[in-house]
Amino acid sequence: MSYAGPGFEPPPPPRPFLRRPLAVALAALVLGGTGGWFVWGAVADDGGGDGKGRAESGGVYPSLSPIEPPDFAAAPSQRATPLTGKVVVIDPGHNPGNFKHTAEIARKVNIGTNSKECDTTGTSTNSGYTEAEFTLDVARRLRTVLEREGATVKFTQDGDRSDYAFGPCVDERARIGNAAHADAVVSIHADGSVQGNRGFHVILPGAVHEGAADTRPIVASSRLLGEDVKAGFIGETGAAPSNYIGGGTGLDTRTDLGGLNLSTVPKVFIECGNMRDSKDAALLTSGTWRQEAAQGISEGIVSFLRGS
Repeated sequence: MSYAGPGFEPPPPPRPFLRRPLAVALAALVLGGTGGWFVWGAVADDGGGDGKGRAESGGVYPSLSPIEPPDFAAAPSQRATPLTGKVVVIDPGHNPGNFKHTAEIARKVNIGTNSKECDTTGTSTNSGYTEAEFTLDVARRLRTVLEREGATVKFTQDGDRSDYAFGPCVDERARIGNAAHADAVVSIHADGSVQGNRGFHVILPGAVHEGAADTRPIVASSRLLGEDVKAGFIGETGAAPSNYIGGGTGLDTRTDLGGLNLSTVPKVFIECGNMRDSKDAALLTSGTWRQEAAQGISEGIVSFLRGS
C-alpha cells in the first residue's frame, strides 16, 4: 500500500506512439472471435479520458464492444426427464384382500396354454408380513421414482379396487398392460421357498404360441428388459442372484404364467427375495431396503427404455 499527500498529482503516463494503432489492429483481429468482447475492452483504453484503469474501475474494464459478454448466469436448465412420453405399467403381485376371497381367486382362467387359478394369496414372512403388502409398498415407491423421471405410470391394482376386493386375475393383469400400450411392464413379487434359499431372480416369458397366447413378438424385448432390471437391482441393493433358481444368472424363463403368456408388450416378473429365509426376510421387511429395491427396478426400466 502507498500513500500520496494532499495536492499531489502524478505526472501523466507517457503515450507510446504505437499504442493506438496497435489497439485498433488487435481489436480488428479478435472482434469476430469468441473472446473478442474481452480483448476489445482490454486494449481500447489508450490512457485518455478520466484516466481510470482496471484497478480504479473495480477490477473490470468497461466494455466498448457492441458484443455483449456471454450470460453464464442464465436461467437454470430444467431437470432431464428421460421417460417423458413413456408408459410403464406396474403390477403389484397378489392383493391384500385375496385372503378374504379364496373362493373367488380359485376360479380358473385361460392363460393360453391351459387354465390356472385367477390369483393366489401369495406368501409371507414367518412373522406374518405378507407378499401382498410388500409388493404394494415397493410398487408405490417405484411409481414415485418413475414419475419423477417423466413416465406415465399405471397400476394393475393399488389395494383400492372398488369393483372387487381381490385380484385382478392373472389374465386381466395382462390385459391392463396391453390396453395401456405399455412400453414396459414389471410385475413385483417375493418368493416363498425354504430357509437357506436366498436371492432374487427375474422371470422372463418363454416362446409360447398356443390358444390366446403368442409371446413370440415380445420374447427378445422382454429379455432385454429383464437383463436391465437385473443389473439395476444388483446395482442399487447389492443383492445376489438366487442361489436356487436360474443357475446363478438371476434369470428364469417360464411358459406357465398367465401374466406373461397373455402379454403383448415387454413384460417381466421380479422375485425380490425369499420371504421364508430369515436373512432375506430381514431385507424385505426393511423400508430402507425396499426403497433401494424400487430404485434398482427403476434404473433397469430407465435403461431399457432409453435403449428401445
